[in-house]
Amino acid sequence: MEARLRTEGLVRRFRGETVVDGIDLAVAPGKVTCLLGPSGCGKSTTLRIIAGVDRQDAGCVWLNGEVVSDDTRHLPPEARGVGLMFQDFALFPHLTVAQNVAFGLPKRQAAGARVAELLAKVDLTGYDDKHPHELSGGEQQRVALARALAPRPRVMLMDEPFSGLDNRLRDGIRDATLAVLKEEGTAVLLVTHEPDEAMRMADEIALMRGGKIVQQAAPYNIYNAPIDPAAAAFFSDINKLSGVVHGALTQTPFGQFLAPGVPDGTAVDIIFRPQHVRIDFDRQGRGPNPTASDGAPARGVVQRARFMGKESLVEFLMDDGVSVVTATVPAVFLPKEGTILWLSIRRDRCFVFPR
Repeated sequence: MEARLRTEGLVRRFRGETVVDGIDLAVAPGKVTCLLGPSGCGKSTTLRIIAGVDRQDAGCVWLNGEVVSDDTRHLPPEARGVGLMFQDFALFPHLTVAQNVAFGLPKRQAAGARVAELLAKVDLTGYDDKHPHELSGGEQQRVALARALAPRPRVMLMDEPFSGLDNRLRDGIRDATLAVLKEEGTAVLLVTHEPDEAMRMADEIALMRGGKIVQQAAPYNIYNAPIDPAAAAFFSDINKLSGVVHGALTQTPFGQFLAPGVPDGTAVDIIFRPQHVRIDFDRQGRGPNPTASDGAPARGVVQRARFMGKESLVEFLMDDGVSVVTATVPAVFLPKEGTILWLSIRRDRCFVFPR
């Protein structure tokens, strides 16, 4: 399927500093790609370049198979036919809901039927005559979505569109928005700094850092096969064990870990997430038997335990006196400080990286 949106080698510099550095993207019809990364990594600048609000110093932008910006050509935003949504919604306060939604439609086009169709899709039928100040934040967001979709753009650009919403409403609004965008068959590029939002909405995540895309994959793959420790840590809390490679093996409190292809003497970090730690009870100084899936168990002493609502967070100091491991367990499990327990790690959820 041909991409509706494609960029190649986008570069943008400000005062000699490169803030966007070689961005390649492709978004197909009906798909959502998330540009994910911390503040200042260049994701919003990338979106502005694609929208035509800013111009790159190098690279090309294609929309619907046509070049809209390169070294010689630069179509203005209004000529690109893309939908735009921002975190402030940017509704016109003096216009009604229906007038806001119809604003982007050509004057010669009969707007009534399209407005009614979109208000029904975003569950705002009957809100035609209300003004933005009469609406909740979630309702304003849905009006902004309807307005952006009114001209039937084939590409939608969204910059942190849900960040201003109450946490209790955000998931529902995200799901409703995604359903409408998929139904319209729109190619979507969504900028966000929230990993949960990217995981919930994206077909593909492009993880940005320092102006570059450091990893690009489907949510499952980018979560379960991070390219480096920073990529793993961006999506969740992590544990880290340190070791040195000898004969393609690294010794840790949890036994040996394979490090194929890593030269002897190389310092490595072994990364794993708290939810992949298994806890077992001490049986007179013994723990569970080693298994192929969980490896060798290691003994730890509880440093603290906290109830987090859906789960409990338990922190251990391991027997080597150096390694600290955090485990998350469902429901309420709050062992007392000083309790001895045995921990095992799912070996298929451990990542070994040269330091």
